[in-house]
Formats: sequence, C-alpha cells, structure tokens
Amino acid sequence: MSTLKLRLLNTRADGFAADFERLLDRAHAIDPKIETTVRDIVADVRARGDAAVVEYTRRFDRREVSSVAELEVSRSRLREVSRAVTKEQYEALANAAERIRAYHERQRTDSWTYTEPDGTLLGQQVTALERVGLYVPGGKAAYPSSVLMNAIPAKVAEVPELVMVVPAPEGTLSEMVLAAAYLGGVDRVFTIGGAQAVAALAYGTQTVPKVDKIVGPGNVYVATAKRLVYGVVDIDMIAGPSEIVVLCDGRTDPEWIAMDLFSQAEHDEDAQSILISLDEAFTLKVLAAIEKLLPGMERREIIRAALESRGALITAGSLDEALVLVNRIAPEHLELSVENAGETAKRVRHAGAIFLGRYTAEAVGDYCAGPNHVLPTSGTARFSSPLGVYDFQKRSSLIQCSADGASVLGKTASVLARGEGLTAHARSAEYRIKK
Repeated sequence: MSTLKLRLLNTRADGFAADFERLLDRAHAIDPKIETTVRDIVADVRARGDAAVVEYTRRFDRREVSSVAELEVSRSRLREVSRAVTKEQYEALANAAERIRAYHERQRTDSWTYTEPDGTLLGQQVTALERVGLYVPGGKAAYPSSVLMNAIPAKVAEVPELVMVVPAPEGTLSEMVLAAAYLGGVDRVFTIGGAQAVAALAYGTQTVPKVDKIVGPGNVYVATAKRLVYGVVDIDMIAGPSEIVVLCDGRTDPEWIAMDLFSQAEHDEDAQSILISLDEAFTLKVLAAIEKLLPGMERREIIRAALESRGALITAGSLDEALVLVNRIAPEHLELSVENAGETAKRVRHAGAIFLGRYTAEAVGDYCAGPNHVLPTSGTARFSSPLGVYDFQKRSSLIQCSADGASVLGKTASVLARGEGLTAHARSAEYRIKK
C-alpha cells in the first residue's frame, strides 16, 4: 500500500467539479511582512544608491565589500570563465544558445508604412528598448538556461545594453551562469541580488545604470520588488510556481509520463503536476510508476510534497472533456502525449508552451529546443504569451498628413472634438482644412 497521498479524480464522479476547482485554487496571499521589508529596501536603495547596495550585500550575501564597483564582473572575466567550464558544458551552452537565437530571429518585427491615395502616410516604427536588466538567481540555485532564454531575445531585438545582476552569497558564483552570460551577449554583470538588485536596476545608482525593463526569475523578495517597481520600469511578469499538464491517451510508457510529472514537481513544493488520462487503467499504471520511481529521485521529498499538495491524476471520459479541463487550467507547460497531437493542439486555446507527441519531453523546452522557457503561469496563459523578441521592442505610430489628407481628416476630427467639448482640438484640426 502506497503512502503517497495523490489526488485521483474522475470527470464522471460526483463532486468532480468542486474537487477540480479546489485543485486550481491559486490564491497566494502576499505576506505583509515581506512586502514591508521589500518596500523599505527599495526606498533605501532609491535614496542612497551604491551605499545601500553595499550594505545589503554585506548583510544578506555575507560578503566584505566596500563599493559596488567591486561587484562588477568584467566582460573579459566572462570570456575567461567561458573557457574554464568543461568542453561538454561549453558545447551544450553553445548549442542551446544557437538554437534559441535561431528560433527568436523569426520573431523579429520590422517597421512598416503605407501611403493613402491622397499622400497621407501611416505606419509603425519599431525600436528596441535602450537598456534591459536581467535578474538571475545565484548561489545554490544556478540557472544558466535562464540567462540564455532572457538575454538572447533581447539581443536579437537589438537592445544596446543588457545588464545582469546575480547574487553571489559568500562569493559563490556559478561558472556556467557566467559562461551563459558571455554567450548570450550580456554587456555588464553585477554580483548583487535580492530586492536591492531590482531597486538598483529600476532607479539606478552611482554605478548600476537605470534600465527600462527588468526580466528574469527570483524568489518571493525579488518578485515582490519587481511588482513594486512596475511603472517606473516594465517587467516581464510575476511568475508563479511551475506547472505541467500531461494529456495522454494511454499509449505512452507510464514511466515516461511519471518522470515528466516529476520534472516540474522537483522545482519546489508549490509546483503543480497534473495528468489528464483518457484511460482509467492507464491512470493507475502511472500511479504505480510514480510510486516505483519516486524513491530513487534526488529531490524526492520536494517532488512528494508538490504532488501531494497540488498534483492530481485525472481520468477524463473523452478527449472533448479532457480539452475542456486543459483550457480551464491554462497551464504553463502542456504535453499532448496522444496520436495526432498536431490536430489536438489546434483545439488548445490556453497554454504557455505545447509539446506535441510522445517523444517530446517538456525538459527539452526548458533547455535547448529553441522556444523560450519563460512562460505564463497561474492561468495567465489565458491572456499572455511566452517571453520573446517582441517583449524587448516598442512601437511608435507614424502619421504624416498631406495637405489634402489634413483637410479631409480635419473635418472628421473637428466634428468629433466638438462633440466631446474639446474646442482647441477642433480648431487645431480646422486650421488645416482647405477653404
């Protein structure tokens, strides 16, 4: 008898709707103590700049430093480190970088214009953000893949300056993270982290330049700081716990499915892994595979906690029922482990990334397939998209009236402006109407 307390749900069972809604309860109250702490740190960095950053680095990262300049890693140092990692590591990073760049090159958007018969020109001018900040977790949590996924789209968008911040508690810093920064084209790197790093990027200090947008994952303090500085700068998103939904018709090896569920559950105890199966017997086979494989996993306690708190194995009565659930969940990652996965994908309205077929593990998307792994979580795939080149570009409208066009448009504008009681608007347009 297993001691794993994993939800087993069936769409045809009484009470399923209520059980399913409880499974999707994503309410995460913001700890007021954390928000107060972060608000104070942000205000302090805004007021004192470098001095505050140094003080918090000493306190939180336990480093004896006297200036922010000491915390900057030169581009030449990045190059040296990129040569110090193992050949296997460098080749993996380089291969991933090449694939990510090739994919994102296809997302580039160019400026465009068109001219109307009377000579009026209309269009859109696309320009890159001037400077972007990239937050990267440091210490034990080293994610070189996140560096590539955030840096490369920015550089494809032709952002002139990309500034990376990464904490180095007690001086610990991942060589692979620095190598990824070099391969990703990062221009400046500062070994600072936490809310103080976000504030430094948002407001600028004597040494850290002010950026226009902050991207990249972090802990609750980082996420809270990003939320607080939004409006001063843009941010990518407030990311929630990682999620995966696997939709399977019962014809895939159950151990593959179990490991796919583990791949997200091992992130942290709040991650969510859900199987939607079209075959109840197969659902039980996956449960057996989970019980068999879990004891051998290095992060088994985290996986167990995630599966028991937010995981589920759901048996659906049909593909139609399963897809209703998928679209209700709007998952960050969706594996379609079914026949004719491409056709099934056309019926998916809400998902951050869709992995088609039995051989496509979500893990390849995390590292090297090419599409971005920065994805909407917590149901936000209903209205948002993966990070991409477009997130590092902005668009300006272009309007150039000919004399004839100004006269024609002026008459329409005049009527609408006077209807709104904005006389100056109306007269401004009327001056250009031909008599």
